[in-house]
Amino acid sequence: MQIRLEKERDQRAVHAVNSSAFETRAEADLVDVLREQARPHISLIAEDKGIIIGHIMFSPVSLRGHPKIRALGLAPMAVTPRRQRQGIGTALVQAGLEHCKRGNFAFAVVLGHPRFYPRFGFRPARELGIDSEYDVPPEVFMALELEPGALEEKSGRVRYHAAFNNLS
Repeated sequence: MQIRLEKERDQRAVHAVNSSAFETRAEADLVDVLREQARPHISLIAEDKGIIIGHIMFSPVSLRGHPKIRALGLAPMAVTPRRQRQGIGTALVQAGLEHCKRGNFAFAVVLGHPRFYPRFGFRPARELGIDSEYDVPPEVFMALELEPGALEEKSGRVRYHAAFNNLS
């Protein structure tokens, strides 16, 4: 298996992976919109024997009161159903976070499973003084400082790209 940056020729397969991994096409459609509208973004695919079996995307988020801080939100992450629970999602998250660090982003956030994401260093965002614009349980909104101390003496509400408001 190889993880690499998404290329234009991968877009249909990425759409199919996201459609297959979620109950509706909403996440797949979200990826299409983010790809067009969100800058900068990081979009990686997992490929096995020439077939795309996983995808992860990071898109810009903002922290109210701190307009100069560069941060990304992890969403969505998808693996084709037949290839789930084989470490592909873990590999995608690890590779994605490395790309985020190399891109000089201060922190990343995720709305996700509280037993999956802490293995990468994510912890409840409220412990770092930030919260989500969405009404979600605090344990599912997590943050990871990509630059040590990036959130020291900072607080505020994280806002995702406007495309997330159309997710249904």
